[in-house]
Amino acid sequence: MIKRLAKIGALTLAFLLVAGVCAYLTLTLIIKSEDTVVVPNLVGKDVVSALEILSDLQLNTRVTGAEYNPDFLKNHVLYQQPDPGSEIKKDRDVKIILSRGPRTVTMPNLVSLELPQALMILEENAISQGQLSRTYSGQIDKDHVMAQAPFAGSVINRGTGADLLISLGPRPRAYKMPDLSGRFLDQAMFAIEKAHLEIGQIRTQFDKRLPRNIVVSQEPAAGYRVIENTAVALAVNRPPGKTATLGQHQLLYGSLLVHPVENGFLRKRVQVELYRGGQSTVLFEDYVKPGEQLWLLVPRDQDATVLVFEDGRLAESRVYEAW
Repeated sequence: MIKRLAKIGALTLAFLLVAGVCAYLTLTLIIKSEDTVVVPNLVGKDVVSALEILSDLQLNTRVTGAEYNPDFLKNHVLYQQPDPGSEIKKDRDVKIILSRGPRTVTMPNLVSLELPQALMILEENAISQGQLSRTYSGQIDKDHVMAQAPFAGSVINRGTGADLLISLGPRPRAYKMPDLSGRFLDQAMFAIEKAHLEIGQIRTQFDKRLPRNIVVSQEPAAGYRVIENTAVALAVNRPPGKTATLGQHQLLYGSLLVHPVENGFLRKRVQVELYRGGQSTVLFEDYVKPGEQLWLLVPRDQDATVLVFEDGRLAESRVYEAW
């Protein structure tokens, strides 16, 4: 009886031991399976897809290099480490090498494109920016590509520099500088406007032997070749301006300028500029209905010239002497 009980006890103990070992092994395998993952095949996938796949598996992506390869597109995986099918623990690194694409590239056609767009295309194709030159063109818009080297369609290595010729737009028209000396200031300003030039700085100098408000000198000088929109500086025969000394509450008196805006159908952009003491001030700038009258008070503390422009065209000029 005792032997039988001992045998039963030994069998029970052996069963419990085997069950414990099996449970331990099962639990170890479960834990191990939760800590490890199988490395997927990333070769040929783009880098964004590879990053998403590894992130879902709680693995880290480590880019260790890039190589030119004619068989793989740019930014696609060439090699990986560990190999596909390997088991590794989570939070470990998977090293990948990316493709730079083919070493050679076909030179794109950049002619007639805006410069920023052309530079962006060069960057996308790993082509370096070479020398930028500029010249006038009547056919290609300003800041657009006129010509390129290498030519479009050429097969070049990535990293090669591309030289671009950029348009400055149509060549400005050239004129012979008119002689303004001896003309009254308003006549000189109309002549400047008619010659497609711009009014530059106006300074004063005084010679009592000459009439007041006539031009005594100019820059550029008469007869010189000038291009359109060149600023013309004038020296006008006037005594030194008299600046009024005003108290805190003293009023500055002036003259009333009444300018009738030309008739038409659309509002006109009217700008009134005041020139005095070698400086210019905008008295008025706004859109005005056709046929309306513009009323402005012009200060008379210094000699001054007032120019009225309608849609950028000089419509009227007046000269005021200081009171």
